[in-house]
Amino acid sequence: MDNNPIMKAITWVAEHFIGLFQEAADSFIGLVTGVLPLLMVMLTLMYAVTTWIGEDRITRAVRWAGRWALTRYTIMPVLSVLLLTNPMAYTFGRFLPERYKPAFYDAAVSFVHPVTGLFPHANAGEIFVWTGVSAGVLQVAPEKYAPLAALYFLVGIVVILIRGIATQWMTAMLIKRGGHEETFKKYDEAYARGELQGGAA
Repeated sequence: MDNNPIMKAITWVAEHFIGLFQEAADSFIGLVTGVLPLLMVMLTLMYAVTTWIGEDRITRAVRWAGRWALTRYTIMPVLSVLLLTNPMAYTFGRFLPERYKPAFYDAAVSFVHPVTGLFPHANAGEIFVWTGVSAGVLQVAPEKYAPLAALYFLVGIVVILIRGIATQWMTAMLIKRGGHEETFKKYDEAYARGELQGGAA
């Protein structure tokens, strides 16, 4: 029986099948004792900060950041991702004129991975992206982990600025090419009157 190749194959499959679930269980225990408490504490802190600062002040800061392209595609997405986390972060786009919403979305959605190095609570469901990026560094040079997280965050800000400006340019080109300038002019007038998507300003 020990020399039977079929039984050997069945035994090997059974051992590795159970081993797969054992590895998954060990990984889950690691998350429960390591990452999950960190995420819960960070989320609690961000909600507390939002409460202390006040929703009105945060709304004013977001609207101020939406006035210029430089801040619209850097400060605004960073604030939205840190304070509201993924996927609620995209709702900050309601404070922008219609013509800028696609570019803001592009910038915000592009920032949900670079943010995880320093603020894993912001995109906890996809923290595996950051752990994949940092796994090799942790093994080879653990002291470089923090600088890598900071650089990942900073490079993310540069990338979202570039993407935001590029998408804004493409949106303007498509509005013009599609003959939708009058429609967007009406949207701009409504925005200037303080009419926001989802309610008045």
